[in-house]
Amino acid sequence: MITDIVKNVGGERVEVTGLMGPGVDPHLYKASAGDVHRLTSAQIIFFNGLHLESKMGDILAKMTGNTKTVAVTDAVDRNLLLTPPEFEGQYDPHVWFDVTLWMRAVGKVRDTLSEYDSDNTLMYWSNAERYLAKLAELHEYVKAQSARVPSEQRVLVTAHDAFNYFGKAYGFEVRGLLGISTATEAGIADVQELATFIAEKRIPAIFVESSVSPRSLKAVQAAVNSKGFNVEIGGQLYSDAMGNDGTPEGTYIGMVRHNIDTIVTALIGGTSASSMVGP
Repeated sequence: MITDIVKNVGGERVEVTGLMGPGVDPHLYKASAGDVHRLTSAQIIFFNGLHLESKMGDILAKMTGNTKTVAVTDAVDRNLLLTPPEFEGQYDPHVWFDVTLWMRAVGKVRDTLSEYDSDNTLMYWSNAERYLAKLAELHEYVKAQSARVPSEQRVLVTAHDAFNYFGKAYGFEVRGLLGISTATEAGIADVQELATFIAEKRIPAIFVESSVSPRSLKAVQAAVNSKGFNVEIGGQLYSDAMGNDGTPEGTYIGMVRHNIDTIVTALIGGTSASSMVGP
């Protein structure tokens, strides 16, 4: 998602390398020797921050010399960040699920590139404005799609708690089997508790994620079915990673559109081309 911002804002002036590709879980990502070389060779390193790239923290902290490190979430007012109780006082790092917050990250990239390469400031600002206009349209699209789901049916159940900002921005109650980080495993009690919630609420669909193994969520599905209620796997959502390069879901805008279309289709029924992705 950050790579996509830098490509849109930097244009032809910036050579962009994204270390974490499709399906990669940033909570668990460890930099290879090749990655460390690429990092030390870079002029600017953009990262999310808020402990999302937890296993890369030491590497980023040790960057010296001409390499500038920038956490794009530094542009987000701390009063707008969520601190779920299960994350023990830390901020939820998944800010890209609120499009309006992610627009602030675009501004951080724009300002950083403009400061570093001031001769091309006008180009960076022009590119950023063009991209921000598209994101404003995207935000309105997500709001309109969300409104199609009756308020009492807006319950999103996923593999881990990545969608809290989405829920707050677009009016969904969000439940995840795992916590904000995927580094922990769900226990039997967690599975049964979530299954009871789904059965009692009669939630028609739950969602797997592209960067998280579907095994635990399928265990929830089986537990729900054992309680006499049938819950479907509504499709695959992109949470901590985007889709493959060259596909619509391989861009931030395409990823967000895919997610909301998949969610709405599964919760209210019907068909959607972008929702037909198996678990």
